[in-house]
Amino acid sequence: MKDKIYFASDFHLGTDGRDSTKDREIKIVKWLESIKADCKELYLLGDIFDYWYEYREVIPKGYVKFVSTMSQMLEDGTKIYLFTGNHDMWMFGYFTQEMGIPIYKEPIERKILNHHFVLGHGDGLGPSDHGYKFIKKIFANPFCQWLFKWIHPDIGIRLMRFFSHTSREWTDESEKELNPTKEWLISYCESYPNPDIDYFIFGHRHLVIDYKLQNRKGRYINLGDWLHYCSYAIYDGKELRIEYFIN
Repeated sequence: MKDKIYFASDFHLGTDGRDSTKDREIKIVKWLESIKADCKELYLLGDIFDYWYEYREVIPKGYVKFVSTMSQMLEDGTKIYLFTGNHDMWMFGYFTQEMGIPIYKEPIERKILNHHFVLGHGDGLGPSDHGYKFIKKIFANPFCQWLFKWIHPDIGIRLMRFFSHTSREWTDESEKELNPTKEWLISYCESYPNPDIDYFIFGHRHLVIDYKLQNRKGRYINLGDWLHYCSYAIYDGKELRIEYFIN
């Protein structure tokens, strides 16, 4: 019976980590196959790909097993929702046109079963991260995207790989332990205007976090990543918990 909701982020397919990207793709596919029997909805909250740019007739090669498994899940009745992250923000219409998967580029509010959620990748939110917010405006600018599409794909995708590597180095050097006084996503959640939100779920930080908010109701959940943790969240209408896929 399909009665569970799953959340995951930061697969970073296209770069090696603890596992090679091919081995990680196989692990992700095994995880998807293990949940497909009861997965009613699957939310993929950004940085699924380590780099991505859709030309009109060209997309980055690879990821066949992953995309094929998603297609099978859709055919079996699972709904899939895909969010862009800072590594794959230049995702446009491919997955929507080819597979019917909606793409979200900003956080959304959604009531799922019995609780209210805010869902997003998490990049550029809160009171800080000013340098990245400026860069994001440039990368999200339609004119800059239009200029980039005139670069030959062999060069353009190499550039995207370089930008992604640089971004990941910056993330690795940033604060890697939860500090409520410095955690800008906690600040974002605490000051969020809708008081009815039960769960704020994000990725981006590459940390597994389940934090009870202090100044309002609700919990801030960070999904971790699949470079190190192979972590995800599962929700059954009553509670949400973080689990780890052990292959």
